[in-house]
Amino acid sequence: MGRWSRELAPLLVRFAGIQDGDAVLDVGSGTGALAAAAALAAPSSRIVGVDPAEPYVVFAQARRTGDLMRFEVGDAQHLTFADASFDRTLSLLILNFIPDRQKALTEMMRVTRPGGTVAAAVWDYGRGMEMLRLFWDEVVALDSDAEAKDERHMELSRPGELGALWRAHGLRDVAEEALTIETRFSSFDDYWSPFLENQGPAGVFVATLEADGREELRTRLRRRLVGDGPDRPLVFGARAWAVRGVVPAAGEE
Repeated sequence: MGRWSRELAPLLVRFAGIQDGDAVLDVGSGTGALAAAAALAAPSSRIVGVDPAEPYVVFAQARRTGDLMRFEVGDAQHLTFADASFDRTLSLLILNFIPDRQKALTEMMRVTRPGGTVAAAVWDYGRGMEMLRLFWDEVVALDSDAEAKDERHMELSRPGELGALWRAHGLRDVAEEALTIETRFSSFDDYWSPFLENQGPAGVFVATLEADGREELRTRLRRRLVGDGPDRPLVFGARAWAVRGVVPAAGEE
């Protein structure tokens, strides 16, 4: 999903209202796509990215775009920053993978100053990620028991769920928006090969298949997407649900 997070990141930066000079925290920063988009939009901002995966942190730190940006290993559920350290705290495409997302949001609010913004986006795994919907439709056609593993069942991926979580935690002026991009592939193999990398629920599922099962799934997908003709580029729509809210002052309703 790395290539698509780079395209989605500027949309979340805009939606979150990052202003030049803001102190920004990127929770679950991965390889640094959101932090890079924030730095481009607000070059005087101090930006910190935290991620539990050290290899991602090392990668992002090596490619940071200035002394105002840094990355460190950290857990969204136990942030090490002092209260009210940031003006904006953002999370891109990871909140529904955090074991205790309630605790993570509480921590994101704690480190954001009163009047600051907490924002996040997650993929619409049900209807909004066409590339994955096609994949799981073919998986379930082959094995109905696999339906339970379909990412459409992931929490926070349906409209209104992020907003409900934000309101339940007392954030003010909660707003939600659909962020849409296109996912482009140069060929069917460009589409298929990421599923072989054991990443995300779809990749993990493919890794459980025997060689014959993988080939049958690949054949069905290729037939569905390009038919019996020559390979060609593929373009799919992709939608994420985004939410933002304002951290209330102490005692504020």
